[in-house]
Amino acid sequence: MKTNEASVTSLMTAFGRAYHTLYDTPKIFEDTIVKDLITDDEFSDISRNLINGVSFINKEIAAKFQHQPEEILKWFTQIQLAPTTLSRSAFCESVLLNELALGVEQYVILGAGFDTFGFRHPELNETLEIYEIDHPATQQFKKDRLAQANYQIPNNLHFISMDFTKGFDIQKLIDQGFSLNKKTFFSLLGVSYYLTKEEIATLLSELFSFVPYGSSIVMDYGDATLFEETGVYNRVQNMIQMAAFNGEPMKSCFTYKGLEKMLEDSGLLLYKHLTPATINERFFQNRSDYLSAFETIHFIHAVKKE
Repeated sequence: MKTNEASVTSLMTAFGRAYHTLYDTPKIFEDTIVKDLITDDEFSDISRNLINGVSFINKEIAAKFQHQPEEILKWFTQIQLAPTTLSRSAFCESVLLNELALGVEQYVILGAGFDTFGFRHPELNETLEIYEIDHPATQQFKKDRLAQANYQIPNNLHFISMDFTKGFDIQKLIDQGFSLNKKTFFSLLGVSYYLTKEEIATLLSELFSFVPYGSSIVMDYGDATLFEETGVYNRVQNMIQMAAFNGEPMKSCFTYKGLEKMLEDSGLLLYKHLTPATINERFFQNRSDYLSAFETIHFIHAVKKE
């Protein structure tokens, strides 16, 4: 993130979810709100840029579909942009809905970007307080888009501007009604890659020093092969290169044991772990399009121990 600039990654992630909801069948994760936060001009510009840019990442696909721009857009989005954001969102929200039945009363979305959970679940307005935390520029960009699309902010949705890589300020949440005594669910999606291991460890320790036992977190992370694996159509390397080009370089990856130790040091038990193979089996089975689980990307659910 650059000072006073909204995250390019958050906009591209939103595009991936919007495209999937509009055009893909069957749905892995349906987000009927996010398209309203992207202007028609932006959607067209992103689509055109992806179509025109395909030759830089795969000349064979560019040549094969040179007279089929819509197929190029489908390929680029389904191969590169959408798989991880769709599957991690589906996983996270399935865990959250289960945790609600187990007494969760607060949901903290770290690096919220264009997340729309609070708008898609009005039935939770009286039972779940939602706190979206993000870089000030990205958050203001989203708030402006919500206003332009005439969305009313639900009473249970709270926006908190914070660069949590520089320390987590719990007082900002408390000022918005956050309780240190209530069971809390955190999500950290699409964020860990851009932090150092030390920053992630510090953040987890800070988060879980505040909340009661049974509170938990869902996050995604890159495994130890992140910076070595190429992936189908070279997409892993493309992801790393595009992130760096957009000013958001990827910094960290973990072995399973390294991640488990970091969680344990923060008082967390690794409760559920989804490997790329497991993610593919759970979310991408029996598809006839290009969508498949991203190599090197894992999902976890970790719970604060007594």
